[in-house]
Amino acid sequence: MHTLSSLKVFTEFSTCRRRYVPCKLRNGVANTSKSWSCIGGIGRTGKIVASTSDRNGGVEENQSPKSFLSRSQTYALLKQQLEVAAKSEDYKEAARIRDSLKLFEEEEPVLRLRRLIKQAIAEERFEDAARYRDELKEIAPHSLLKCSSDATTLGIRVQVRSVYIEGRSQPSKGQYFFAYRIRITNNSDRPVQLLRRHWIITDANGKTENVWGIGVIGEQPVILPKTGFEYSSACPLTTPSGRMEGDFEMKHIDRVGSQTFNVAIAPFSLAILGDDSNTF
Repeated sequence: MHTLSSLKVFTEFSTCRRRYVPCKLRNGVANTSKSWSCIGGIGRTGKIVASTSDRNGGVEENQSPKSFLSRSQTYALLKQQLEVAAKSEDYKEAARIRDSLKLFEEEEPVLRLRRLIKQAIAEERFEDAARYRDELKEIAPHSLLKCSSDATTLGIRVQVRSVYIEGRSQPSKGQYFFAYRIRITNNSDRPVQLLRRHWIITDANGKTENVWGIGVIGEQPVILPKTGFEYSSACPLTTPSGRMEGDFEMKHIDRVGSQTFNVAIAPFSLAILGDDSNTF
């Protein structure tokens, strides 16, 4: 995994009992003309990517974080091939991939459970919501963490939002690229300066890396009271999901000899599937 200090900075970024299996790969990506088949006709190299649903709308217990990782990789491959087909103006192929993605999104257990949780809460079926949440935690622990976070320390508020960058990722090579945008708002009555950053980056396999650096994007910004500072950066992973958290070391600059203090960056997810979080 590359350290964040070596990355270029971004200035902006947007953002039944059926089972389906991906078949053979073509040029490193899923062959979508035959990329899904019913469980009774699995291809020679097929791999299950979606589970069956039970009578109550939940997901069968044979799912695991490992299978979720495999499904996420398949999803990334399909999205990559859709982009390639569209750019090459192979619209017939692009339409097939689009339909495969829609089917995947309908049947993907994580997305299905998220929908069920949201619906259960709206209907005040909180027992069901708790059950779906527990199932989601079992098959995809990272998915319970949102792709955004918000924390305040000593009046310094740090908001983060992450997004998957398809154009910079190569799923067939195990390379997944995520961008994130950070807004730091000084809601205190004293000016502060950001001196250092510390990130804790964890991939879907549980591998953790600590990254330290001076300032952010080559700056050590001074943030006056009631003002803010925003920047964008990125993080590559070798898995299609993970998480980040950390802190900024800051100091008040209105008094000589002020001690430094740490401002928390609350945990947030790096995920291909994303979530329903709004940008800040």
